[in-house]
Amino acid sequence: MSSEITKQEIADFKQAAQSPLTTIAQRATIKNGIHNASFNHEILNANTPTFSIDLDTGKVANQKQSGRCWMFAALNTMRHDMKDLFQLPSDFQLSQSYTFFWDKFEKANYFYQNVLDTAQEPLDSRKVAFLMTTPQQDGGQWDMIVAIIEKYGVVPQSVYPESAASSASREFNTTFNTLLRHDATILRDLVAHKASEETIDATRKALLANIYRVLTITFGEPPVEFNFEYRDKDNQYQIVKNLTPQTYFEKFVGWELSDYVSIINAPTADKPYNATYNVELLGNVVGGRQVKHLNVTIETMKSLAIAQLKDGKSVWFGVDMGPQVDRNNGLMADGIFSTDDLFQVNSKMTKAQRLDYGDSLMTHAMVLTGVDLNENEQPTKWKVENSWGEKAGKDGYFTMSDEWMSEFAYQIVVNKSYLSDELVDIYDNNQPKLLAPWDPMGALA
Repeated sequence: MSSEITKQEIADFKQAAQSPLTTIAQRATIKNGIHNASFNHEILNANTPTFSIDLDTGKVANQKQSGRCWMFAALNTMRHDMKDLFQLPSDFQLSQSYTFFWDKFEKANYFYQNVLDTAQEPLDSRKVAFLMTTPQQDGGQWDMIVAIIEKYGVVPQSVYPESAASSASREFNTTFNTLLRHDATILRDLVAHKASEETIDATRKALLANIYRVLTITFGEPPVEFNFEYRDKDNQYQIVKNLTPQTYFEKFVGWELSDYVSIINAPTADKPYNATYNVELLGNVVGGRQVKHLNVTIETMKSLAIAQLKDGKSVWFGVDMGPQVDRNNGLMADGIFSTDDLFQVNSKMTKAQRLDYGDSLMTHAMVLTGVDLNENEQPTKWKVENSWGEKAGKDGYFTMSDEWMSEFAYQIVVNKSYLSDELVDIYDNNQPKLLAPWDPMGALA
């Protein structure tokens, strides 16, 4: 059967498209664009930024032209606790550039390890091609920032400030990935010529020395010891001397990071609920904490987030920040753009279908800082702290409808204490299923 489009078919399609409704939609879209022409004010009016549970978390941060949202979100949840405990000013931030430096360094080594582990496979194998497409990038997962902090600690932004490349990382990433691919040719060639383990290890260390030099030139030398000076909310001068990044984390953050776990909602047939999952080739620190997800229903995921918010603790979470997001009004709400009505089509898919057919995955991480509960204690909308600066949304905060969360939120991080005994046992003791490197649950925010 031929699938060629004929002239008669085009004439038929043209005739079928002609109607007063199509003409009105055409005029509106040509002049205003798809989103403006399909904007649904009823959805906007139904999602006012008022919440029954609303945490005071201070000013929002700004990741600028970088893909560090996962890092910003994690450090923001930590600084929320610090702000109240130590009476820090509302604009205090932990250094995202510091964790960025060590993430880049560790990702280089992680890439080398993956190159060596797959060196026996042909270059055109899907796994090797996947590695070479993007040797490293800015994005990450919760467990990956934990791996960095457990090894390197944290520092205040005043001690290790932003650089040109940390705030606008595209130029650096292009240069860095070219260098990593070059290094991959060296490592694969050593394996092909049956070099000794000693030779391979010596070469890897020499390559890492180059990486460290590149990073220090780009971002600056990371601090080893420092003094923490600040003025508290009462403008009183404070100083704590002779800190290391590790002792700073212990004194000023003090979290037991092993107690915080990744909860996902992936309603696809290949991922039964109440089970754990790893993703092959996904991580950043060789020998460090590996990415591990516990898959639950969306109702369970929401209840866990609400429980933590009720205790005054913000919640790291990951979403697909592409569909149905109005940046100007700071609104994430399904139906805010009624494009199906505009075009007189039906493009609706289930959450599982969007994952299975490549239409959606996690692309951005933010922080839940509030929720609006109805008389039945059910959520209607959520308050979201973004990391796009104060100009986006309402002073940098977004409102997310509960329906949107159901459809486009994929991950939260909560303390184990909020999980049932059954879920804790599953997370701690069940053998995780290993997912393919390109599985959507391996997407980096």
